[in-house]
Amino acid sequence: MMDVIALTGTLRYREHRSVPEIHQELTRRGVAICERSVTNLLERYDELVAASAGTAAHREALERQGRVILAIDGLQPDVGHEVLWVIRDCLSGLVLLARALLSSACNELAGLLREVAADLAALGVPVDGVVSDGQHSIRLAISKVWPDVPHQLCHFHYLREAALPIFEADRHAKKELKKTVRGVRPIERRIEGRTDAEAQIVQGYCAAVRSALTDDGRPPLEAAGLRLHDRLEAIEASLGRIEQKGDICQRS
Repeated sequence: MMDVIALTGTLRYREHRSVPEIHQELTRRGVAICERSVTNLLERYDELVAASAGTAAHREALERQGRVILAIDGLQPDVGHEVLWVIRDCLSGLVLLARALLSSACNELAGLLREVAADLAALGVPVDGVVSDGQHSIRLAISKVWPDVPHQLCHFHYLREAALPIFEADRHAKKELKKTVRGVRPIERRIEGRTDAEAQIVQGYCAAVRSALTDDGRPPLEAAGLRLHDRLEAIEASLGRIEQKGDICQRS
């Protein structure tokens, strides 16, 4: 049963799947369960994550460490549903608190932070800094609980903001590149129903172009426009080599 709970939590919070999608995946794996029970499993998962944050081993690790730098973030797989808020120590990687909230308002978040603050104070472990995505309610909550503790935007969000002009230019470049490779579908229609070697080669190239067009990368670390440019150049080079070799096969 524990492996099913763990899988349910992974599908929810790592892959951001909805409850119906989780139910479908569990059914595909041979788990006989109704959709309503998926919600119950998610609640059990949240409880287990929260319980793991207060173990004696965690407390001993924090005492030896002598300080913490906290990261706070919320995970919301479905818009309108509860958010799983996780408060983690960046130095040890330990989860100090995890709880689902229907509201992400300042007062609710401040309540979570006060719980963590009380636990750390009991251990005599100070908070040296806090990292977040800069959400307004998070900033207000942190200023209430730890007004004198430095609060930093996480590196990913710093990078995303710094790369915004490049991202916009890259997105425009990808839009213009897409215009140069229109017409894949008419080519596919012309060879539809054929199974000869030449048709299979054409289908492969059409699939390669489609894959290149739909690959958005992971901005800001991977520029989708540059990736599309590189992949189209590779396809063009491959077609050039085929043209130099001449006809590969005769149509049946």
